[in-house]
Amino acid sequence: MRIGWIGTGVIGGSCAKRLLEAGYPLVVTTRSPQKAKPLLDAGAKWGDSAADVAAQTDVVFSCVGYPRDVRDVFFGARGVLAAWKEGNADGKVYVDMSTSSPELAVEIADAAKTSGFEALDAPVSGGDVGARNGTLSIMIGGSEEAAKRLTPLFERLGTNIRRVGEPGAGQRTKLANQILIAGTMIGVCEALLYAYRAGLDLEKTIASVATGAAGSWSLSNYGPRIIKGDYQPGFYVEHFVKDMGLALEDAEKLQIALPGLALVRQLYVALVAQGGSRKGVQALVQALARLSDLDTFHD
Repeated sequence: MRIGWIGTGVIGGSCAKRLLEAGYPLVVTTRSPQKAKPLLDAGAKWGDSAADVAAQTDVVFSCVGYPRDVRDVFFGARGVLAAWKEGNADGKVYVDMSTSSPELAVEIADAAKTSGFEALDAPVSGGDVGARNGTLSIMIGGSEEAAKRLTPLFERLGTNIRRVGEPGAGQRTKLANQILIAGTMIGVCEALLYAYRAGLDLEKTIASVATGAAGSWSLSNYGPRIIKGDYQPGFYVEHFVKDMGLALEDAEKLQIALPGLALVRQLYVALVAQGGSRKGVQALVQALARLSDLDTFHD
């Protein structure tokens, strides 16, 4: 099975590497060719565009930043649809692992079906650590047959692999995931700020609560980074702001109110205004620390 990969950022680069190491022929493209250099050095081929990648492969994965990027990758003049629409697309599958719009996922699936191939929306959770270790959670929307056919590929990337429904269901499941993370992150950051101001040992505090009812992946993985002042991105703040915006837009269409999510998004928007857009999501603690004039958590 020949694999195409579009987007080699924090998550995409590690996922593509795992498929290459598993022995799959890989063709890659990304906006910044330098980011693909480790993959090219390891034996991957370069594609000049999404269409060029698709023309050489059977399955194309994309992992890009924004819905507009997903739209361009698939529908653009040099996109996947342009390549497969013109040739024999039977048996081919496009898999978008970006966090994107549920409506766009449905639009892509419909266009793929019309042209004789399948499209899956399969966003992931687990951050940089999960991508490197192949332990991501993968939420798949689309054809059950296509999802089963690509199971060997998904199993190289994740350990919790679930088809959650029809096209768009993967994206909506991921947005539910992001709503949970938003609430959890503000809890992690406020708890550590409180513990610091109260004079507690932060490492002992995390060790004491991490295995109880307050335990979470975010606390165990981001808490130690916060203590060390490590705000390197496992997931970019600017992308999290985008995800929360997508969830709020969809919630409005569903006629439900999510005031907690709206509040957390505003705090992250403040962090972006303070220059934190390319930091990791754990940098929320810096925006909150400034409200209490706690310099310890500043740069």
